[in-house]
Amino acid sequence: MNEPMNFYGREQELKQLSRLFGKQGFQAALIYGRRRVGKSELIKQSLRNEKLKSIYYECKQTTEPNNTESLSALISELYQLPPLGFAGIEAALDCLFRRAENEPLVLVLDEYPYLRETVKGLDSILQALIDRYQESSHLKLVLCGSYVDIMKSLIVKENPLYGRIALTIDLRPMDYYDSARFYPSFSAEDKVRLYSVFGGIPYYNRLIDPNLSPRENIQELVSAPEGRLCGEVPMYLKSEISKITNANEVFESLARGFSRYGDLLSQSHVSSSPTLADVLEKLIRMEIVEKRSPINAADNRRKCGYYIADNLSLFYYRYIFRYLSQRAVLNEDVFFERYIKEDFEAHYVPCIFESVCRQYLIRQNRAGRIEPPFDLIGKYYYDDPKTRTNGEFDVVTKDPLGYIFYESKFRKAPLSAAMIREETEQVKNAGLNCYKYGFISRSGFRCEPDENMIFIDLQQLFE
Repeated sequence: MNEPMNFYGREQELKQLSRLFGKQGFQAALIYGRRRVGKSELIKQSLRNEKLKSIYYECKQTTEPNNTESLSALISELYQLPPLGFAGIEAALDCLFRRAENEPLVLVLDEYPYLRETVKGLDSILQALIDRYQESSHLKLVLCGSYVDIMKSLIVKENPLYGRIALTIDLRPMDYYDSARFYPSFSAEDKVRLYSVFGGIPYYNRLIDPNLSPRENIQELVSAPEGRLCGEVPMYLKSEISKITNANEVFESLARGFSRYGDLLSQSHVSSSPTLADVLEKLIRMEIVEKRSPINAADNRRKCGYYIADNLSLFYYRYIFRYLSQRAVLNEDVFFERYIKEDFEAHYVPCIFESVCRQYLIRQNRAGRIEPPFDLIGKYYYDDPKTRTNGEFDVVTKDPLGYIFYESKFRKAPLSAAMIREETEQVKNAGLNCYKYGFISRSGFRCEPDENMIFIDLQQLFE
């Protein structure tokens, strides 16, 4: 197995797999997540770390005989055997279960849904093999796949494999901190800019060129018509969604800032409320859209919102999909200047910066660096009947002592005492009773915090 260029993050998942591989007897793991999120690299890195005898098989969208022949070749290579002629996948798998009776073996079936589609009743075949060799085999079976719905169906009560999977990993995109480890030479500001476009997908982050500016990377990879990632979002969606037109409508409305269900229904031109509900449910299951509720109104359906959770998708629908006709006739520099540059700096990146700040606080909280630790973090909804206004504060935490309000500012000028007073007065007037106020500033501060203030500058987020 070839050494990777670099492997970053995923410490918790590597520990989980290490514990599983170290257990006696048969064990099974299920690993799923969207395309490009790094499932295969996680497994390969774990196998490198543990140095166990293993077979890594990437299932193919071909016939059962073709898959059987390919898997048989790997078995012959591992055990230094002459070519094997198994009658089918079941026979090949049975051989591996029996081989693992004498010594531990890790078997990885990557893109398992492909093989499952080809071999009728494969879940039941695996169930029978697991039950037959449960007590005698030391096989560690890892099933991996990108089709999230199919992978999740393997652990529902009605599936033959129910109760036989010891470890399930839903691999999500990396947070801003681990993502930035792919491009360490950039400034903290530019790390935020790059994360705002490429997000937490390792495959995207590996393509970033340290010799180019953030803008040049964005143009070369995404916004230019020949960009390597310019077709990534539509390709991914078309592979998962049959009626892509409705998804495009919803995505474009979300990218323009509409988040409430009623607004999406009126703005997206989706034919009906049930159709919109179906599209949103599918996108949420794909983990590319998320539904968020204010922490002080978690059960109020009217106050929840829908947001694009994947940064590249958000960037694509905000700037590329919306202006496809213009991009086709303009020079790439002119297109960036006219349709991306100003909004990107003034609105897009500051909005993503709020997400970065939430992630930073969560990292600090999990590391035990916030006292007392908070139980909730998210938006806080307020309704002022006097002024007939309502709105949301974007980053608020709740702990046993009460609420802490955080304001994130991705602006060139440092925060002054007057700006901070204005923000805290707005919070008080809205009825949010906080015992502390936090400010996270790209450009630092022109004042010192008092005892109920928390000041965090941009550099601290990457320490």
